[in-house]
Amino acid sequence: MTHPAIPSDSVVGQAAPVLSAKPVVLDGGDRGVDLHVKVSAPAAGENLPVILFSHGFGSSGEMYQPLVDFYAAHGFVVVQPTYLDSRALGVDPHDPRAPQFWRLRIEDAKRVLDNLDTVVGAIPGLAPRVDADRIGAVGHSFGGQTTALLLGLRVLAPAGHGQDLSDSRVKAGVLLATAGTGGDDLAPGIIDNLPWLNVSFDEMRTPALVVYGDHDQSVLTTRGPDWGADAFRLSPAPKSLLRLSGIEHSLGGAVGYDSFETTDNNPAAVAVLQRTTTAYLRTQLGIDASAWDRLVSELRDDANGLAFVESK
Repeated sequence: MTHPAIPSDSVVGQAAPVLSAKPVVLDGGDRGVDLHVKVSAPAAGENLPVILFSHGFGSSGEMYQPLVDFYAAHGFVVVQPTYLDSRALGVDPHDPRAPQFWRLRIEDAKRVLDNLDTVVGAIPGLAPRVDADRIGAVGHSFGGQTTALLLGLRVLAPAGHGQDLSDSRVKAGVLLATAGTGGDDLAPGIIDNLPWLNVSFDEMRTPALVVYGDHDQSVLTTRGPDWGADAFRLSPAPKSLLRLSGIEHSLGGAVGYDSFETTDNNPAAVAVLQRTTTAYLRTQLGIDASAWDRLVSELRDDANGLAFVESK
């Protein structure tokens, strides 16, 4: 039995112990309830960049430990807001705020960045070690769209009017299993229930790595799994694409340890995802200028073909 190659430690650096604090409570403003945030960081290190991590629909800022723990152990401060659509908050699907979940997520994400000093201050001694000028964003599924909006994605009618909701503080993004275009590519009835899926990638100019599984057949679209590559295909350069072979929407188990949401348990895929996304952010946020190139070279030599990368 052959196993896929997993990129080496040379592209991500050595792991360090991780410290976490939760919940950090921020005033939720018009959302109606306080915003809870989890923060994780390496126990040592200076000039640490920040990752704003956005969970999928119904999940929470308590999940995605396989990625968050890895990022924090390898030199990033990870902040995880729990958005209003989280099952943990129990907001009724018919709540009048529900049609605005997509926009409230953006407001929450920016609220976290506006209050970053407070969030990182929850871990004693962390604040002086953070470089708030180096911020990346990562999101899965609905969280991928949240991240994409911070990078320049536009939501079109009927939910939006193409407003620019991007944030210049975010220097790069990673979109994990993110929805593609709307319009005729959406399955019948989806636009009525999830109108924010009608989007345009034309103005998504911030650098990003788009990740999708080639077995992720979404019920939201009439197309195949390649729908998940639209954020790469249809947005301006510079962008990179990671395709994971045989992997579904939960990306091998990235949503959480032993999560019921995982339909495609594959520890090797998670290991590749951890290292690929870390290497990308290490390069984009100025930690290691050659980490991404070295990782791409290692994947190119993987004869077992789990991961495929292209860039533009």
